Amino acid sequence: MKIELAKTEVIHFVGIGGIGMSGLSLIMRGMGFNVQGSDISNNKNIDRLKKNKIKILINHNKKNIEKATILVISSAIKKNNPELIEARKKQLPIYKRGEMLAHIVSLTKNIVVTGSHGKTTTTSLLTSIFSKTKLDPTIINGGVLNSLKNSAKLGKSDWCILEADESDGSFIHVPPTYSIVTNIDREHMDFYKSMSDLKNLFVKFINKVPSFGKSFICIDDKNSAELQKKLKIKNYYTYGTNLKSQFYIKNIKQVKEFSEYDLSIKLPGKKNITIKKIKIPLLGIHNIRNSTAAAAVASTIGISKAIIKKGLKEFKGVQRRFNKIFTYREVNFYDDYAHHPTEIKEVLNGVRTAYKKEEIICVFQPHRFTRLKDLRKEFSLSFKKADIVILCPVYAAGEKMKLGFDYSNFAREIIKNSNVKLFLVDNQYQLAKFVKSNIYGKKIVIGMGAGSISSWMKELPKLI
Repeated sequence: MKIELAKTEVIHFVGIGGIGMSGLSLIMRGMGFNVQGSDISNNKNIDRLKKNKIKILINHNKKNIEKATILVISSAIKKNNPELIEARKKQLPIYKRGEMLAHIVSLTKNIVVTGSHGKTTTTSLLTSIFSKTKLDPTIINGGVLNSLKNSAKLGKSDWCILEADESDGSFIHVPPTYSIVTNIDREHMDFYKSMSDLKNLFVKFINKVPSFGKSFICIDDKNSAELQKKLKIKNYYTYGTNLKSQFYIKNIKQVKEFSEYDLSIKLPGKKNITIKKIKIPLLGIHNIRNSTAAAAVASTIGISKAIIKKGLKEFKGVQRRFNKIFTYREVNFYDDYAHHPTEIKEVLNGVRTAYKKEEIICVFQPHRFTRLKDLRKEFSLSFKKADIVILCPVYAAGEKMKLGFDYSNFAREIIKNSNVKLFLVDNQYQLAKFVKSNIYGKKIVIGMGAGSISSWMKELPKLI
């Protein structure tokens, strides 16, 4: 993926510390681009960039872009950002992350993973399969892979495996060779305004897959299954536990250490085959579907059954996806990114299936006021497989607005609709106090959310 570059170009990333922005900047640095960036504070992503000698500027200031010739902005950047304002004054080219990503991957044969949930895990599972082959793809993921200790890697081949974020519609710019649509859910309605708008953009995306490529659609999900009626071409395969799936999941077995299943493959004009006893070190039907999507793509491009099974079985995981972080009084504590009702339900369903006798305690930090308001009822129904919910304050993620409803009433709705015990905490110190007083015996504790809850959970051992 080496290309001839204009040596005078300086590409400045505004919000470079985000997982997606840091990954893209790392890849572009590896390709030979002159890359720099700014963010409001240091984090682990920025530490990784500094190790790769990428210039980082803390805080946003118009002076940061004095030498910049191109600006790349994350979806979190507001219109009043001083660097963005200055770039407009200087009439610099300005690109969203998704647009710049599209320019980079247009140089490759690529597998694009998108959908409302499961993108990062599916991308990571594909990466694990590819790692067992002689192919060396470029990886651009939405989470840190434990095997790479990073979210991105520049490969030596002309293959690229990437996660495409649908939150701001920019995934439509990415030109897919192969694509996976994991599911479509009511999410990011501040951008899309309606489910119809969201589905239509996915249709447009799938229709971009060329004749020599394929899309893979999970038809267990009602919304993604409905896309089939609107597609102009039949250049796609289906997967799931639905009997009509061309990659059909059957004979599912789940225990604490792993999930196992058989995959029956029935494709037009081809001999029916079954990949038996696929093992993944993950829990939940949602992760079985994610691994099936990865297996389906790998099988279609010609990777052998043995390598597919090996890649999935030896998957090393992704940070913040049901990761065990410590043990206290023989109770295991886990960290998970689940921040949408569907994600919460899927994680808890998987845990309950494997941990039948343990009491499940969910420490939940809601993320964004808009999401909480839009999905209030769905949230209240999503904790049915838990025994206790510890509800933390809302992580605003920069939103400056009030909830518009009483938080105590929301807590009561969770108690009523999910039939759980619930405790409210105001900060991580109250959480630590609760843990110290109540956590012992046959229990499992899972921190959930997309905000600061991960740090809260990891810092608990110091506070207890």
